[in-house]
Amino acid sequence: MKQTITVEGMHCGHCKQAVEGAVRELRGVTEAVVDLDAKTLTVTFDEGAVTLADIEEAVEDQGFDVVR
Repeated sequence: MKQTITVEGMHCGHCKQAVEGAVRELRGVTEAVVDLDAKTLTVTFDEGAVTLADIEEAVEDQGFDVVR
């Protein structure tokens, strides 16, 4: 599944790396790409291995806000 999530608080390359890195560490995630200008994270993942809630939690654990 491919999902795009709006994330507030990302401003720089370090923010991008922190979010992408945290999400990519999750089992079942095959791709995570941040677009700083659009304030989005596009993630490709296996729904049988990881949930959207798990992904959102990983983003929030890095100090950013997921917009629902």
